[in-house]
Parts: sequence; structure tokens; C-alpha cells
Amino acid sequence: MKAGRNYYDDLIEDLKNPKEAAAYLNAALEAGDKKAFLLALRNVLEACGGMTKVSRHARLNRVSLYKILSKDGNPELNSIIALLDVAGIRLQMVPKSPGKTHQKAA
Repeated sequence: MKAGRNYYDDLIEDLKNPKEAAAYLNAALEAGDKKAFLLALRNVLEACGGMTKVSRHARLNRVSLYKILSKDGNPELNSIIALLDVAGIRLQMVPKSPGKTHQKAA
């Protein structure tokens, strides 16, 4: 860390890189904690220029955006996809265990 800068400033600078941001969000998702993911998403969006800019590009009301990203937020999938798009990230599903098939319902 550079002298005179704090962790948050360095984090935001790192999150300007979409690959770093995607890895950061994936780590938050893997932790399985919704609050951690929303905080991570908020940090990524802050790195994209702040909430006003993001809300404009995602076509979401800025107040609603703050509510969505709060610790008690409950964003809809289309909102998450729009926010990730602003950050240059796309949502992708991958199997938990490559090569395994799921069981058919009886």
C-alpha cells in the first residue's frame, strides 16, 4: 500500500479493473453472505464513478440504488444485471462440480 493512502482507496483503485472487480464479487458470492455481496457490489460501483453516475447508466433511481445496496437490500435480478453491466461484468452460471449431472426428481 502506498504511503498516505488507506485500504479503501487502494481497493477502489484496484476495482476499476473489471477482472479484479469480477474476482472480488465472486469471492463475496462464494462466502455465501448476501450482505457481503451487496457491500462488494457497492464498492465495485463506487470504483465505476460513484452512485450518481451508476444510477444514470443503469437507469435506476439513485435513492433506490442506495436502498438496493444497503445491508438490508433485496435487489431483483434485473437490477443486479444492470449494475454489473455498468461495471463491465456479466453474470454467468457454472456447475458446482464439473462433470456431475443433477438427479432427476422422482
